[in-house]
Amino acid sequence: MLQSIILFILAGIAEIGGGYLVWLWLREGRSLGLGIVGALILVLYGIIPTLQKFPSFGKVYAAYGGVFIILAVFWGWAVDKKTPDMFDWIGAAICLIGVSVMLWWPRPS
Repeated sequence: MLQSIILFILAGIAEIGGGYLVWLWLREGRSLGLGIVGALILVLYGIIPTLQKFPSFGKVYAAYGGVFIILAVFWGWAVDKKTPDMFDWIGAAICLIGVSVMLWWPRPS
């Protein structure tokens, strides 16, 4: 379980970080180099989820969506300096519960 959590977090950081660098390039007029590095990080993001042990692409990406939401709230707080409010935290908690149910709730054989 720890390995899957680490992989979800790494994938989320790669997606958000890579997307952020592309954003800086295209939306804020920063250097093309940032855009290229961002694109390479986004390729890495595409690779990381394949290391998950879950057998289904759909399950991995559905669960990852919830993790992404949580990481995006933290990214906004740390990088954009936008303090999450109570509703952001409630929404993130709901996502975390949903991801946990999807991935680890016992199912009949």
